[in-house]
Amino acid sequence: MVYVVGLTGSIGMGKSTVAGMFRDEGVPVWDADAAVHELYSPGGAAVEPVGERFPGVVVDGAVDREKLSHRVVADDEAIRDLEEIVHPLVGQHRQRFFAECEAAGHDIVVVDVPLLFETGGEARMDAVVVVSAGEDQQRERVLARPNMTEAKFEAILARQTPDHEKRERAHHVIDTAVTHDETTAQVKALVAELRREAQSR
Repeated sequence: MVYVVGLTGSIGMGKSTVAGMFRDEGVPVWDADAAVHELYSPGGAAVEPVGERFPGVVVDGAVDREKLSHRVVADDEAIRDLEEIVHPLVGQHRQRFFAECEAAGHDIVVVDVPLLFETGGEARMDAVVVVSAGEDQQRERVLARPNMTEAKFEAILARQTPDHEKRERAHHVIDTAVTHDETTAQVKALVAELRREAQSR
């Protein structure tokens, strides 16, 4: 079995950048958001069931994520219904990825999941890596994004486990409040450490 490393971090902490650094080190990365995008695309396994539960959100054979977002935002029951449809499909996608990586001889894989702690996903990981930076840097990065507002940012934060708690629960923390080169060095060192952990299991 491959050694499964969960990669997470609150919005604006640099998780996607760090995921790219893992890829640069030859570590396969499964991206939860990319998996959902595939499931919502034409021919994707989630299109029909999501369209049945939320009429009008399927456009040209694909789930329109903006329309879907408007339908479920601030509606806990709708969010639960959506999760009941999508989570099992995402799980199947992830298991196929693991099998492919194992067949290719990879010893470790990274699972990039924004809401890892919030969904209890950390229990299925061999190790958890949290990407973190200071609150001021986080806010500056997020508010620089197109169509982002203070209200939207606060609403997203309200659904995420606080950064300090993520850091406490992590096996490893990557600090992105430094230069790109310094972050890269942290990832390189961590990959070596994770490979040792995988081999010593």
